[in-house]
Amino acid sequence: MTATMAGTSTTLALVGGTHRTVPLELRERLAFSAEQAADALAQFRDRFPGREAVLLSTCNRVEFYAAGENDQPAPTAGELVAFLAERRGIDPARLGPVLSRQNDNAVVHHLFSVAAGLDSMVLGEPQILGQVKQAWALAQEHGTSGPLTAAMFQSALRTAKRVATETGLGRERTSIPSVAVADFAAGVFERFDDKRVLLLGAGKMAAETLRYLRAAGAREVTVLNRTASRAVELAARLGARPGSFTELVAELAAADLVVSTTGADEPVVSLETYQRLESRRNGRPLVVLDLAVPRDFDSRIGGRPGVWLYSVDDLAAACDANRRSRQREMPAALAIVDEETLRFMADMHHRTTAPVIEQLRAGWSETGAAELERLFRRLPDLAETERNEIRQAFERYAAKLLHPPLASLRNESRSGPPHGLVEALRRLFQLGE
Repeated sequence: MTATMAGTSTTLALVGGTHRTVPLELRERLAFSAEQAADALAQFRDRFPGREAVLLSTCNRVEFYAAGENDQPAPTAGELVAFLAERRGIDPARLGPVLSRQNDNAVVHHLFSVAAGLDSMVLGEPQILGQVKQAWALAQEHGTSGPLTAAMFQSALRTAKRVATETGLGRERTSIPSVAVADFAAGVFERFDDKRVLLLGAGKMAAETLRYLRAAGAREVTVLNRTASRAVELAARLGARPGSFTELVAELAAADLVVSTTGADEPVVSLETYQRLESRRNGRPLVVLDLAVPRDFDSRIGGRPGVWLYSVDDLAAACDANRRSRQREMPAALAIVDEETLRFMADMHHRTTAPVIEQLRAGWSETGAAELERLFRRLPDLAETERNEIRQAFERYAAKLLHPPLASLRNESRSGPPHGLVEALRRLFQLGE
């Protein structure tokens, strides 16, 4: 949104990429861990003082939202691309062409669509809303969220709630882990109750995957995590067995199905590691659902005999089928996003008229107070109740006179910044800057 008037400007900008626009190899390098995102926000705060920013980084997307106001507009798209490239050690010339750039109401509409799950690989996926909340919370924690991003992200959460409750999009809680288990693992194994399952990682995606595996019949599940306490906690909560990460090779040799969701910066299982344990598997088939970005398994392992290795991008076909089946709910969901975007933009445009409104009200209040004081001096015998009645009559009269120009400002804000009307009011009522 951009609203420029008499020294006041408000801007929003976004650069980002998703699984549809950024190749997996580059997306792996672009992904931010929570610690890296916190560091990036701190660097942004120092480099662009007075500006706001929220960094959203998930398995399937990295998006950088920025905002500025008054004499400190948001950084340009080029500056944001260069900033991201610098933070992740990527050549800007390689990164720039695959990142989209949006401004103003397009930023708002996009965020609302993302929060509602309309831009996810799995249409209506609820997990993205939690990730949006986390991104905003991190920005608040590190001092890069301000009034503009706060209003935008609060509205995004409200939009997501409306889509979930007013449409059928979220009635079947389909997510990437559910598609991975139901479409891919089930495509190799007819049953899970006799399979040994190894879960690498103990975060939210790992927990969600474990729930789907339990629902599919899996009984023998081992959880490994570099932080052993987290593996113990997840295993206890969901009825699995915690293992030791130092026994990774032995656990891999024994497993039939591996689901990997760690946040490691480099592969957890290299080709050489797998080749060392391969003979211990005695030719048994192995399904690996590598849901991590960056990937946990060397992609060359997928070429070994008896191995079915699937990455996040391999889920695209199944997710497209899911999207088609839920497509009938899209018009109603998009109508909500459009409505909430218009509401937000009108509120933001109206926000720029606040100084004029304050001046109008202050001017009428001062004039009214002066006239009342003159009247009361001429009528000293008035009782206090009578004075109050007269004051209230003056206030009602002033409010009625101010109502038409204020209503016009709000109505004009629905279609864009009301620059012309604001300037007209300044001239008519001789308001200062």
